[in-house]
Amino acid sequence: MLDLYAQAQLLQAQGELTVCADEKTSIQARQRVTSTKAATVGEVVQVADRYKRMGVLQLFCALVVASGLTFAQTRTTKKFVDFQAFLHAFFHSSLCVGVQVIHLILDNGPTHAPKQLGAWLASLELSFEVRLYWLPKYASWLDQVEIIFSKVQRDVLTPNDFPSSLALERNLQAYFTELNEHPKPIHWTYTKTKLLAKFSAPPPLQLAA
Repeated sequence: MLDLYAQAQLLQAQGELTVCADEKTSIQARQRVTSTKAATVGEVVQVADRYKRMGVLQLFCALVVASGLTFAQTRTTKKFVDFQAFLHAFFHSSLCVGVQVIHLILDNGPTHAPKQLGAWLASLELSFEVRLYWLPKYASWLDQVEIIFSKVQRDVLTPNDFPSSLALERNLQAYFTELNEHPKPIHWTYTKTKLLAKFSAPPPLQLAA
């Protein structure tokens, strides 16, 4: 997987996309009981601690590693059928036009149905091949799309003050539209060399003469 990140630019030039996909779940639309006040000179943002729950959304996102372009959709549930619908929409989007191979990086979350996804993908009549790469357990931090979710949390969801789930959805859609107008590949510094240096077995101890 780290090799895919390192070779993403070269692979894309050959018609192969390296893509990370995941979902940010249970995003609540919270309407504050009093209006949020923007920061002013000498004052911080003022956000009421009490709020009304106005609905929940699930954010599905795919990140094209080489270009930094994203494909995002919101849904009300996070079932395998939702992930299937998301992938189907992504595969038929402009991001996949002319592609020969998609290297799809996923974690082992239940929404991705690891035991079923491969067979479902094989049943699709796609003009390109999809190759699956599963992250190890507890290694979702290696998924570059998690960095996109961190940006969403910081740029859109903080503070969380939305009058409805529809307003939340519109804000998320606008954010990803703007993000794709100026895409930037993530500067990934965790290489295979660093991984091997950290987790390779230490050399055997030598007994003193």
